[in-house]
Amino acid sequence: MAPFIEHFASLPDPRVVGRSDHKLLDIIAIAILGTICGAEGWDDFADFGECKHGWLKTFLDLPAGIPSADTFPRVLSALDPEAFSACFVAWMQALVGSPDGKLVAIDGKTARRSFDRAAERSPLHLVSAWVHQNSLTLGQVATDPESNEITAIPKLLGMLNLRGATVTIDAMGTQKEIAQGIVDRGAAYLLALKANQTKLYEQVAQIFSEAGTGFFSLVKHTVHETVEEGHGRRERRRVWTTTDLSRITEAPKWPGLRSITMVERERQAGPGGELTSCR
Repeated sequence: MAPFIEHFASLPDPRVVGRSDHKLLDIIAIAILGTICGAEGWDDFADFGECKHGWLKTFLDLPAGIPSADTFPRVLSALDPEAFSACFVAWMQALVGSPDGKLVAIDGKTARRSFDRAAERSPLHLVSAWVHQNSLTLGQVATDPESNEITAIPKLLGMLNLRGATVTIDAMGTQKEIAQGIVDRGAAYLLALKANQTKLYEQVAQIFSEAGTGFFSLVKHTVHETVEEGHGRRERRRVWTTTDLSRITEAPKWPGLRSITMVERERQAGPGGELTSCR
């Protein structure tokens, strides 16, 4: 519990001093552990606490036992969300350790059952940073109901220590400003490129249009191939990469851009099945 206490001890307690039966750290710890174990509501938190009371008592104080189902929403909803987020991110960073050499995937996801038609509330859409090597989420931010991931990603990047990491983002996050933000954090990036970046996409597509032909041998490049079989399918991937950006006039506009990559995929469903391919 030492890292947890260290990073959450500074979180302001919204309750009146001397009027609380349960310690704030106990409430937060039970809520987090319950969520990890699949709890989806206040009653679940209380049930989890009662079921695991003996175990929880080995590292939590629990001076008044397990908080009731009513206590969790009353206390958690009163917390300063920005202060809680800062504590949580600092805790996750401590668990992950140095990000140097690690892969951090940034992606958006809509929370289940967060849409409330009666209250005219849009579903909650979160942008998260997932560290592949640790299988942990470093942090997350909610997108503004009137905006999208493009505005949320810079906020998330600003919260994280990414020095030495490689950040991956899908095509929506392929923006010059986001690339600059990643470089400013001391990280490298791998961004998906689609037609939403028209000029760059067209120039990159032109370069790789000759991949696999004799003409492409004139371009300094590497190629790596893998073949996977399973579940009745056979899939072959070839990955082409070049650092020759001389014909890409858009390249200087993208901070830190050093190479471009194309993935060619062929899939066959069963022996004699239809063969599909895409780039």
